[in-house]
Amino acid sequence: MGNDFTSALRPAIVMTILFAVLLGLAYPLAMTGVGQALFPAQANGSLVRDASGTVIGSTVVGQAFTSDRYFQTRPSAAGHGYDGLASSGSNLGPTAQALVDRVKSDIEKRRAEGVTDLVPADLATASGSGLDPDLSLAAALAQAARVARVRGLPEARVRALVTHHLEGSIFGEPHVNVLALNRALDASGR
Repeated sequence: MGNDFTSALRPAIVMTILFAVLLGLAYPLAMTGVGQALFPAQANGSLVRDASGTVIGSTVVGQAFTSDRYFQTRPSAAGHGYDGLASSGSNLGPTAQALVDRVKSDIEKRRAEGVTDLVPADLATASGSGLDPDLSLAAALAQAARVARVRGLPEARVRALVTHHLEGSIFGEPHVNVLALNRALDASGR
């Protein structure tokens, strides 16, 4: 009986080591190499750099814009707001009073900014990851009047900038990347 155990143990150990090396080292290194070769920008985080080469953000990770001069992203439940180390939703259910209070506060904030129509859902609710870089067209257009007023631009020009930055999607509705839109605003000179 002891001989059967040792004869079965050796192939099990060899296969464990083989698959650990193959799937734990070789495959991840191969996929990293393919990603770097075929999609280097995406493999390195889709980073956005300014004219001097300094990283100012990413096209796939949201960041907080707090100035009224900028389009603001949707609320974030990640840490203290757009904290990549604390990416997650709030886990508050629809009947949680804390969630109801936060949404009411966000709606009041948008009303104070001048949104008179219905407040788009993505201006009052956080995304699942808390790091969503995009807004719906309705959410971006709802902020156009405020941004135009603060920057001293015609509202029609700001609205045209929003629609110019509208990106299509295979899944879901079209969206606007907030970082790209705000960079375009800064490039407009005001």
